[in-house]
Amino acid sequence: MDVLTALLLLVHLIPVSTANKNGVSSKSRKRIMPDPVTEPPVTDPVYEALLYCNIPSVAERSMEGHAPHHFKLVSVNVFIRHGDRYPLYVIPKTKRPEIDCTLVANRKPYHPKLEAFVSHMSKGSGTSFESPLNSLPLYPNHPLCEMGELTQTGVVQHLQNGQLLRDIYLKKHKLLPNDWSTDQLYLETTGKSRTLQSGLALLYGFLPDFDWKKIYFRHQPSALFCSGNCYCPVRNQYLEKEQRRQYLLRLKNSQLERTYGEMAKIVDVPTRQLRAANPVDSMLCHFCHNVSFPCTRNGCIGMEHFKVIKTHQIEDERERREKKLYLGYSLLGAHPILNQTVNRLQRAAEGRKEEIFALYSAHDVTLSPVLSALGLSEARFPRFAARLIFELWQDREKPSEHSVRILYNGVDVTFHTSFCQDHHKRSPKPMCPLENLVRFVKRDMFVALGSSSTNYYDACHREGF
Repeated sequence: MDVLTALLLLVHLIPVSTANKNGVSSKSRKRIMPDPVTEPPVTDPVYEALLYCNIPSVAERSMEGHAPHHFKLVSVNVFIRHGDRYPLYVIPKTKRPEIDCTLVANRKPYHPKLEAFVSHMSKGSGTSFESPLNSLPLYPNHPLCEMGELTQTGVVQHLQNGQLLRDIYLKKHKLLPNDWSTDQLYLETTGKSRTLQSGLALLYGFLPDFDWKKIYFRHQPSALFCSGNCYCPVRNQYLEKEQRRQYLLRLKNSQLERTYGEMAKIVDVPTRQLRAANPVDSMLCHFCHNVSFPCTRNGCIGMEHFKVIKTHQIEDERERREKKLYLGYSLLGAHPILNQTVNRLQRAAEGRKEEIFALYSAHDVTLSPVLSALGLSEARFPRFAARLIFELWQDREKPSEHSVRILYNGVDVTFHTSFCQDHHKRSPKPMCPLENLVRFVKRDMFVALGSSSTNYYDACHREGF
C-alpha cells in the first residue's frame, strides 16, 4: 500500500461529528479553525493537500438549514468553486497524467445519480444559455482529459453538494414550490466548461430531472463576478503589491529554490521555465488521483518535492493574512458580487419571490476574495467543489425581522465574519441581523479600506493610494 492510499484510508476513517441530544452538532462553529481531534498539531502539507482534493467519501455532516423552529427560510445564495479538474499546466518534458474524463459507473468515485445525470445532460443540447455558454459541452466526455477539464470526481463532488442542499432546502424547508418557475432561480457561471458543468451537476443533484426550458445560465466574463463594475485601478494596485509580496517571500525560501532546481534538473529545463509552468498544479492532480509523480531518465519528481512546494503555499497564505494587502484587494474585488447578493436578499426580505435560489459557479479566485472580504481570515483556501452559502431567515414571531447565516463547506461561520463577530455576545439568536450585512457592504467595507470613500466608484479611483 503506498503512502497516499494509507493517508486516504486514515482520513476516511476519521470519525464524523454526531449531533447531541439537542440536535446541535458537537463540532463548534470554529470548524474552519484547526480541530485538535482530527488535525495534525503542526501544519502537515500532505494533510492540507488531501483536504484540498476533497475526495468524495461518506456523506458529510453539515450545518446548512439549522435554525430555531420559529424561523422560516426565505432565500439561499450559493457560491461554489468548480469540482476537481485536470491541470491547467503541464510540467515541461513530462508525460501528462493519464486521467479519463468520461463518466462511467464502474469507476470510483461514484454517485447513484451519475448515469441519470449523463442521460439528462445529453437531452439538453439545444438549451439556450447566454452566449457563449451555449457552445460549451454540458458534461465532460474525453477519454484523456483536456487541460482544465472537469473530471468524474468533480461531477460527483457537485452531485453530492446538490443532493445535500436538496435534502435540507427543498425536502425539509420547502424553499421552492413543486411548480417552481424560471424567475425563482438565478444561475450564473464563468465561460469555462468546468464551471458550467459543475453548476449543472449541483443543479441536477438539487432539482433532479429539471425541465430544461426552465433553466437559464447567465455568462459572467470576469472571475471576480464584477459584471459592469470591473474597472477598479486601486484594486489592481493592491493586487500588484500583493504579487510583489509573494515574489519576495519566494526569494527568501532557499529550500523552495533548491527544490525547483532539483526538479528542473530531473526534467532537463532551466529552473525559471519549470517555475513558470506552476508545477504544483499538475502535482496536485497526480496526488488527488493517486497517480505517480512523473519520472525521466534523470530521476523522479517525488513526494518530498511536493511537500516543500505545498508547505510554501501554506506559509504564503499565512503571511498574506498578516500583511493585509490581499484584504485591500478583496474588499474591492468582492464588493460587486456582495453588493448584488445583498440587494437580492433585501428584495427577498421585502417579500419578492424572484431569485430565491441563486447559484454562482465560480473559481478559487472568486471565493477566496469573498471569504477574505467577509473577515473569514482563518478559512482554508477554497478546495475543489467548495461551497459558500448565504441563508436568509424570517422570524415568524416578528415577521419584519430578517437574519442571515453564512456557511462555508457546511460549517456555520456567521460569527467569524467581521460584521457579526460580537453580535452573539449581545443576542441569543444563532444568526446575524440582515442589517449588519447590508451596513457592511454598503458602508463598512469602505471604512475597512481606511479611506474616506463612501462608495465603490470613489474607493476604486481615489488618488494618493
